[in-house]
Amino acid sequence: MNTEIVEAISGILREKSLERDRLQTILEDVFKTALKKMYKLESGDPFQVVFNFDKGDIEIYVEKTIVEDGKVVIPELEIEVSKARSAQKLIAERDGFDFDENDWEVGGSYVDFVDYRKFGRRLIQSTRQMLIQKIRGQEQENLFATYEKRIGEIIIGEVRQVHPDGIRIAVEKAELFFPRSEQVRTEKYRRGDSVKAVILEVRRTNKDPEIIVSRKDKLLVRRLFELEVPEIQDNIIEIHAVSRDAGERTKIAVESNDKRIDPVGACVGMKGVRIQAIQRELNGEKIDVIAWTNDRELLIRRAMNPVTPVEILFDPNGTGAVAVIPDDQIALAIGRRHQNILLASQIVGPNFMIRPIKQSAYYAEELPLSEVFGLSEGIVARLQENNIATAEAVLGLFDSNPEQLQDMLKLDEEALKSLIRDLVVYFDQPSREG
Repeated sequence: MNTEIVEAISGILREKSLERDRLQTILEDVFKTALKKMYKLESGDPFQVVFNFDKGDIEIYVEKTIVEDGKVVIPELEIEVSKARSAQKLIAERDGFDFDENDWEVGGSYVDFVDYRKFGRRLIQSTRQMLIQKIRGQEQENLFATYEKRIGEIIIGEVRQVHPDGIRIAVEKAELFFPRSEQVRTEKYRRGDSVKAVILEVRRTNKDPEIIVSRKDKLLVRRLFELEVPEIQDNIIEIHAVSRDAGERTKIAVESNDKRIDPVGACVGMKGVRIQAIQRELNGEKIDVIAWTNDRELLIRRAMNPVTPVEILFDPNGTGAVAVIPDDQIALAIGRRHQNILLASQIVGPNFMIRPIKQSAYYAEELPLSEVFGLSEGIVARLQENNIATAEAVLGLFDSNPEQLQDMLKLDEEALKSLIRDLVVYFDQPSREG
């Protein structure tokens, strides 16, 4: 009657990669649960289960209490003293060791063999099912633990199924999920295609753990550089920041811990061989390699490539920065879909923006009054009569002699303040109203 269970366990040993100690524990738990159910035990644990991995057989023993002859109440858990002594005497004669009946007294323990034939068909089926469930649960736990340690690692798998919400990828004996949100919009996949991606997350579910991979995350770029550039593996070159618009452009800031080694040159490689290998893996994605520096102004200039700012302005607290860009290069500085400015801000940090020259406080004197939106022709004419032709000159006169400016424009105090507020907002400067 134990054939089905033994065959099931032998099959598990052949197919699964469970450690023997862990499998032994599972077997003990399953069979002890079945035995307690068969003997209708609510407490206690008188059983010992031993699986012979070499022979593929199970041995189950029960510890019985020795009672007086004729006093057995529970035959499965108790044995008469005379039967215990008789059985042990036969064993002693068979195996050739001394027997002393005083070793077997009432109240003592007697270990007996459990006959598999006492297992009914229904119990065998439930035990087998329980065993499979336990093994499956342990497999899922092992899979979760294995891939949780591999988060951030690059894997190569084969597309098994393509669904609207994502792709199922086969890697070794596992199935990984490549969600649409982690795919690059310019890449398409079909069943059987090879995919190189980075393990992003491992989630617990009621079934197998869900292993999420990505080709969109900037971590993939970081790992590709680590694989392609030996100096990064050896910690000679350090990656400080990565910003990415997947499928289009990446900016990566690197620094060398050895002054003799150029970090940008090492990442690009001789004749661009290293950077080209990475670009091929990313299907031609453009990559800007930037030399990292703690000089924030210089870092901003490098991050704004291919545009060169004419001036970098910082707020008094040093947290915000404005790059002043030539008017004819402002579109290039922003980039398609704001790509360049967004990637640059991820490199240099938050509170970063750009301004064209004509909107820059630094170059405000170059803004003619005729280009100030909403300024009446009469006010412009009166200012020009007094040789004031720029917005900066108006603000300067207000700072030095507001009464003179008010008299010149023939405005009341509120109208003058309204004019100054309009100019201040236009230049995005701190209020000069005083």
